[in-house]
Amino acid sequence: MNKLSGEARELEERGERQRACELWKRALALLPVESTQADWVRRHALELEGKAGSPSGPRNQPTWIKRLGPFAPLALVLIKAKSLLLVLFKLKFLFSFVAFLWLYAAIFGWRYGLGLALSILVHELGHYVDIKRRGLPAEMPVFLPGLGAYVKWNALGVTKHDRAQISLAGPLAGWAAAAFCLLVYQQTRDPVWAALARSGAVLNLFNLIPVWILDGGKAIESLALAPRLALLGVACAVGIAARQPIYILVAGGIGFRLFTHDKPDQNDWSSLTYYSAVLVALGLLLYLSPTIPLASME
Repeated sequence: MNKLSGEARELEERGERQRACELWKRALALLPVESTQADWVRRHALELEGKAGSPSGPRNQPTWIKRLGPFAPLALVLIKAKSLLLVLFKLKFLFSFVAFLWLYAAIFGWRYGLGLALSILVHELGHYVDIKRRGLPAEMPVFLPGLGAYVKWNALGVTKHDRAQISLAGPLAGWAAAAFCLLVYQQTRDPVWAALARSGAVLNLFNLIPVWILDGGKAIESLALAPRLALLGVACAVGIAARQPIYILVAGGIGFRLFTHDKPDQNDWSSLTYYSAVLVALGLLLYLSPTIPLASME
């Protein structure tokens, strides 16, 4: 299914809508008839059929272009220039990252600022890579200086299980980046690396609080009542063992989600295991990471 959807989206990007529609129909046959994903694929295929059947080419130019008379060639050139604008639009990743980096470097110094920006980039790339490997379209991360970053993608037709896995991929990648910083600190004793390890772990753990638009808020949607109770137990146990007060926020968020009406009927134990493993890994990292005052990094 993932392979077919990935090939279909590539064909769409190349403008081969008819062939893409045929692949979507093949993928539809592999899905449960009444599923949300099947309904989305069915509607998308019908939409593509409409686009594929629409006339194109110079004989069917819009009326407004014909009325421009001698200025029509200029209008056509401007229309074709949209591909250049699209390229510039994609550069928003680079521009936003530079602005993001400049802000943190100005506040904390270039070494810590650069390290923090790269750590957040690794977190976002965790989401991006997981989305792309499932054959789904996604844009490169966009950074919001002083606020964070996000990856824009289309979640229509994606199961709650897959959404949970994609949401958890970011904190997992962020943990790997923080763990790397801790290893470098243990070899160099440079306080900047220790600060990066600890702040990276805290930021990724904060993202696992299952509320609002945080990663944990999406990840917990695939968990029924029993897995949520189990996750609450894991958060409390890790917080106590690692002696990290931030786990109170995670546990509080999970406790709140025990009473919301978004629990699925089936238990997603694999997402529970994934969520729990990242909570444990971040707790261990926080336990091993020393607290470094900002003054010592100057």
